[in-house]
Amino acid sequence: MTAKETTPVRAGAIHVPYGHVIGNEKWRGSQIAQGMQGKIKLILEDDLGLVDFHLSHRSCILYVSEADLVAGNGFKRRLVRFRNASSLHGIVIVEKTQISDQYFPAVQKFIVLELGMMLLPVANQTEASQLIIQLVHEQSKDRSSNPFLHKKCAPLAEASVLQTVQQIPGIGKTKALILLQQFGSLHQLCNASIQDLELVVGQTVAQQIHAFFTKTE
Repeated sequence: MTAKETTPVRAGAIHVPYGHVIGNEKWRGSQIAQGMQGKIKLILEDDLGLVDFHLSHRSCILYVSEADLVAGNGFKRRLVRFRNASSLHGIVIVEKTQISDQYFPAVQKFIVLELGMMLLPVANQTEASQLIIQLVHEQSKDRSSNPFLHKKCAPLAEASVLQTVQQIPGIGKTKALILLQQFGSLHQLCNASIQDLELVVGQTVAQQIHAFFTKTE
């Protein structure tokens, strides 16, 4: 285990100015860092521990690359350590490529169902930088429109949950919205019976949803 892996997660003390991201020093010169240039301000620090990017003092991003997925379960230990050591709202960005696609369903269920964290798939680091820029803009807009709003992570959570549901075969944005509105949360959707699902999306799609959440590796 490296020194960086034993570094405590920095939480609460980090101040991220509006329109900024604080990133782990390891991303210097990466495609993600290059993709943010001119769009948002990226500040790199070398003591962020398990976190890759801080969007605010309460929400952050952990990045799982194609290489991480292929290498084995090391990334899982990292995510578990993050959840055990931090009260931050963690969003996990996962590279879903032709090579890593076979691992994605199991990884998605581990992150969303077992850890209760948000997952957002991307094709590469360039797409990841665009996603981070979007999240920063959404969060900054939310803060500026209502500085007294207590649900600081609500827009991020809603967007990431919606995208997670859309990963289910046969589910587009419209059906995903309907399902979340009907069942109230991703957890309730995961545990819904086929009969309950059929009432909302019909038999065929209900079976696809149920199979997605119940099939084993």
